[in-house]
Formats: sequence, C-alpha cells, structure tokens
Amino acid sequence: MFFEFERLDTPPAILPAPAPPSRARQGLCRRCGRPRRGGAERAEGVPAGPAPLCPARLRRKRRPRSFLLPPLSPPPPPPACGGGGSAMQQHFSLAECDVVGFDLDHTLCRYHLPQSARLIYDSFAQYLVTEKGYDEDLLTLAPDSLDFCCKGLVLDIEEGNFLKLAEDGTVLRASHGTKSMTFEEILEIYGRKEWKHFNTVSGMVSRTAKYYLYDNYFDLPGALLCARVVDSLDQHDGQKKYDFWKDMVAAIQHNYKISAFKENCGMYFPEVKNHPDKYLQRCPESVKKWLKQLKNAGKILLLITSSHSDYCRLLCEHVLGNDFEEYFDILITNALKPGFFSHTPNQRPFRTLENDEEQEALLSLDKPGWYSQGNAIQLYDLLKKMTGKLDPKVVYFGDSMHSDIFPAHHYSNWETVFILEELLGDKGIEPAKAESEPLEKKGKYEGDQLKVPYFVSKQWGSFFVDRLPGLENAEETLVHTWSCKCISTYSTIAIPSLEAIADLPLDYRFTRFSSNSSATAGYYPSPPRALMPNEDSVMMK
Repeated sequence: MFFEFERLDTPPAILPAPAPPSRARQGLCRRCGRPRRGGAERAEGVPAGPAPLCPARLRRKRRPRSFLLPPLSPPPPPPACGGGGSAMQQHFSLAECDVVGFDLDHTLCRYHLPQSARLIYDSFAQYLVTEKGYDEDLLTLAPDSLDFCCKGLVLDIEEGNFLKLAEDGTVLRASHGTKSMTFEEILEIYGRKEWKHFNTVSGMVSRTAKYYLYDNYFDLPGALLCARVVDSLDQHDGQKKYDFWKDMVAAIQHNYKISAFKENCGMYFPEVKNHPDKYLQRCPESVKKWLKQLKNAGKILLLITSSHSDYCRLLCEHVLGNDFEEYFDILITNALKPGFFSHTPNQRPFRTLENDEEQEALLSLDKPGWYSQGNAIQLYDLLKKMTGKLDPKVVYFGDSMHSDIFPAHHYSNWETVFILEELLGDKGIEPAKAESEPLEKKGKYEGDQLKVPYFVSKQWGSFFVDRLPGLENAEETLVHTWSCKCISTYSTIAIPSLEAIADLPLDYRFTRFSSNSSATAGYYPSPPRALMPNEDSVMMK
C-alpha cells in the first residue's frame, strides 16, 4: 500500500486572443455554422423571411432521450487512452487485445496470505507501540483474529466504525472497533438512509481524510489493527472522536517509504528479503507459458506496479525467475496508482532509473524499457507507435478496485480483468482449523494457524450479498453489496487468479459484465455461490 501526495501546479495566465466575429454577424447559423437563408441580408441589416430549422436542431430533436445511470455508474469521460470495449459487446477475448498489462502484487505475484497478513500487521503494530506509545496488547494476535478482515469495508475514521455497504449506500453491517454493532446501534447512528459519504466514495472509488476503503490484501491487516486501536482507546480513554489515523499513516510510511528496502527500514522489507519462500508463491509454470504465448502472439506486455523498483526486482526474480524482464516490453514501477491513470504528463512525468534511483523527468516516452512513475496518457502514445494503430486495445489485470480496476476503466477506457481470490473461498472449502493453544501475552502464531482472509468472514458475511439489518427473516431483503456492484460496473470480467485462465486458448470468448446482461455474467469460471438462487449457506452469522 502506497500513498500519493498530490501537487497541482497552476499554469501561468495567458491573455485571450481577440474574439472573431460571431457566426450570427457573419450570417451563419450559430449551431451548425452553415449559411442561413437570408443570412447575408440580415448581416447587412436587410430584412429577410424566416430561416428554416438548421440540421443541428433537427439532429437534436431526433436524438433519443438519455437516462440517468445508477449512482455507481457515473458516465465515463471521453476516452483519453482508447481501446475499451463497447457496452453492447457480450464477449471479450485476449486475441482481440493489442496490449496486455499486469499489476504485480496479488496479481502476477501471489502471496501466502496468512503469513503475509501477519507480517503486515506486526510491522504496523510494532511501530505504533514502540514509536507512538500505543498499548502493547496490540502485539498479541489470536489465531482467529483475521476473521475480521473482509474486503470492501469502509472505515469511518472519526467515529472508529467499520461499515459494510449495500449497493445503494445503506449500512448492512457495522462494527465499532472489532465489536459488531447491533441493528439498533446502526439505526441510531446511520439510519436506514444512504451513508453520508457514499456519493463521494462510490463515484470515484476514493479515499479521503474522513474515510478509508479497504479493498486489497495489503490493506486488510491494517483494518484489523485500526479496529483494535479503537478498542484500546475506548478501554483506556473512553474517546468519542478518534485521531489515531495520522499515526497509522506514519506506520505505513515507515515500512513502505521508497528508501525502506535499501535501508532495511521497518519490519516488512527485511523479513521478506530474508524469507521470501515464507511469503511469496512461485508463479505456476502454466502462467509463465501463457505469458510467453501472449508475447509470441504479438501482444505487448506491460508491468505497472506501485511497488518500487528494488522490491519489484526481488518479487519478480523469486516468482518468475532471473529472466523476468524478458516477459515484458515495458516495466513501470513506483507508478503511484491510481494517479498513474488520472494525472497528466505535467503532473506525473516518467523518470528513468539508475541503480534503483529515480533520475530527471522525461518530456516524452519514446521507447520500451523500465521506467518509474509516469502516466497513462504518454504510455498510450508510445503504445500507438509500437502497434502502429491509432486506437490499440489494452486490457489490464489487477486486484484493487481503487488502484487498478476503476481508474483503468474510468480514465483510460481500458478493458479490465479483476483478480478476485474470494472466488476461491466461495467453493465451500473450509480452512483447516488451528489447534488450540494457550494465548500468551506476546505470543506469536505460525501463519498456517491463521484464517485465510478470502474465506467468508463469520463477522461480516458474504463479500457479495447480505440481508438488510433488522429484516433477516425476509427473503426479499437479500441485497448486493456495494463491492459486488463495483465489480460488475467497472470490470470486464472477474477471475480468481491468472492460473484459472492460463490453459485457455487466447481466442477464448469470455462473457463480459455489461449493462444488458446479468450481474453474474462476467465471473469466470463460474459465478460465486452467493449470487446464485437459493444459496443461503454463504450467509454465515
């Protein structure tokens, strides 16, 4: 998880050029620019008969009325980087794509989730205790603690509450710290109406100083730690409003700052360096073969990650091999997503690298290679040159709705493939239960005794659906979560892993999510059980 600090420079003022004569003064139609009947006469002050309706007015009258889209589907801006598929298309195929891009963490590089989750938690907790004076109880973590971790939760920072939202923005479940809130408590604080920040978070899948969206496996251990911080503050101080977030940000920056890898700063990078096999899964041979197949088919392959170049190299050498650079035409590290997709070249230029140190900004991106930071606009200009096409079609694989899927879809109009490991946990396979052991004050548990995060949370229920609070016995109250709605709105398809499609032919036709198909159409190899009729088993209480 990496943070962006925006700086928008204001361009110097430019005096406007003198305005040309208006179309009306030239005897032209103001809408279409064509000569009007009697236009010349009117321009000279000579009366003329009434002019007919211009073609622009006729076209406007013939244009069908547009309808407002649902709150989660704001109309996208004009394609800045082209290549996206039409909403009317029902199928998607890699064979039709010119460029295939990948995120790194939890997409190409998969982690052993229990172990990596514990490491991330410990890295942040250690900093809060030793540097900020928080309670040492935060260093103790019970084996079932990760049940609290559920993608799609939103932290209401000032209230210390975690929220699970329905697709219309109402609160389905909530907790204060780690303690689940009753229906009466939810109703008292949030009512039955849309959560007050929902329009902001849903329209841009964003994060602000008021709330934080947890949507990937780097984030989730931090959610558990924040919840336990709230518990601790309540126990010792009885706070009503909370200001711990600045300390949490400091913990993140301490462990993940750009110099941390080289300096062995914090706990996270040194541990992964020393024990990569404990935390990283080797890339399956089927996926390596698939990457080569894509290249041999003439596709341009991209790697776009917010990880810094030194950490990226460690990951790629371990999961893909020392020859990992041969898989990709362009590598972009420290991409600072989602800003990579939303920023202009002036705001976020590309930089070259020397010994993992960023160099001066580039005015343009002229050739393939390994770069740092950058923006999708200049990248797409290079892709046009490399493909010889005015509108090359790009597909991007990623695991974060906030950093990968939404911005690539919304700003760049790329096809998007959402990596959703929750589809693995939806098959009804329960993780092995940990053996009972006495909980020591600062005891540490081996990773395989911790719950795998993508299995259904007993506290939060299904990632995809839930029942409206207070009406659990009414069948018609089963509703989609906001996270589920985002998948069908911004993803082309959703898959559990790259391995799930690696053995398919490149011209395999996936059914895509689209406005004129069902909400389950884009899941491959099959929709989650929670979205299928008469599937109540996933609604764990």
